Amino acid sequence: MYGPNEQLTGSPADVYRCFMLPSPISSNRRAKSRHLRSFSSSDLKRALSLLRARSRFTHLSILILTGCFCVSFLYNLAFIFSSPPSSLVAYTPPQSILSTIARNSTLENLSHLVIVPGHAIWTGTQPDEVLNEDRWTLEEYQRGGGGFRIAAFVEHIRRGVEITLKDDTSLLIFSGGQTRLQSTTTEAESYMRLATSLGLFYPESKGTHHEPYFPRATTETHALDSYQNFLFSVARFHEMTGRYPLRVTVVGYEMKRRRFEELHRAAIRFPSHNFEYIGIEPAGEQETESARMGEVNNGYAPYNIDLYGCHDFLLAKRRGRNPFLRFHSYHASAPELRGLLEWCPDDARMVYDGPLPWDIYE
Repeated sequence: MYGPNEQLTGSPADVYRCFMLPSPISSNRRAKSRHLRSFSSSDLKRALSLLRARSRFTHLSILILTGCFCVSFLYNLAFIFSSPPSSLVAYTPPQSILSTIARNSTLENLSHLVIVPGHAIWTGTQPDEVLNEDRWTLEEYQRGGGGFRIAAFVEHIRRGVEITLKDDTSLLIFSGGQTRLQSTTTEAESYMRLATSLGLFYPESKGTHHEPYFPRATTETHALDSYQNFLFSVARFHEMTGRYPLRVTVVGYEMKRRRFEELHRAAIRFPSHNFEYIGIEPAGEQETESARMGEVNNGYAPYNIDLYGCHDFLLAKRRGRNPFLRFHSYHASAPELRGLLEWCPDDARMVYDGPLPWDIYE
């Protein structure tokens, strides 16, 4: 810069350059550059220090949360493996129920379950009424044909009693619920009454009204179909004896053999070598062939795609057979079967995979 008393020398261009101010843009850039240099030398160190402090805090939080998760996971894992399976948890009914139960000590060692599924309801009381169609509550398709279906029902009952009398370790269970709106009794109770009326338990008594009580025969009065005949009878066996059967024999129609052997037995995973099915067909070849076709279309085929009978078609049949809105007690009296009793998977062919009392039989 020149003082006020100094003279300017040089060319006019030189004089102009001396007084020319820097452009605003260049000035801003230099200011920004100075500001950045200043930030990088002091503020940047402070910022990095803060960032590192936050990082340390975040890492510590992650470590704490991870540790809590691991402890929780290990605790739950130990709880799961130290606890018995839910379907096998011991359950004791309330004292108000237990106080009314006194099991017959002669039943505690029984091991063979004999099941006779019900198909209709006998309303008679006298031996000569056994084959009288008017003394039976029947479906329409069960009527006619000379009473051949009724004769088959009676033969099922006879054979079940016969097997039971020959095996002192067996318990006979007639199974079938209150399935008909026209009758206030159950299929099972009517079968028991028929057997007693014919004097089958004590042949020497010839069916007198003074026939003594036979302790190794009882009823299961809640089943609404063949699958429930099987499963509920196993639960009823436990109610009567306090244990589950080692062997199971089912007496029924020959045409239902495949349904029981291939589907129902497999559904509850009962060992095949401890299971027997005895089939007895009614007389009349034409009627039998028609019945077999009905069994395939209305029994075997539906169960083949719905093993537990809890969907659509088979569920509707159960509802139709429960006009009096009955329900069973087996969740309490056979707690080991709770999981199986409630098993109804979306995949209707999926076999129950929970623990069962007879797993040890394999």
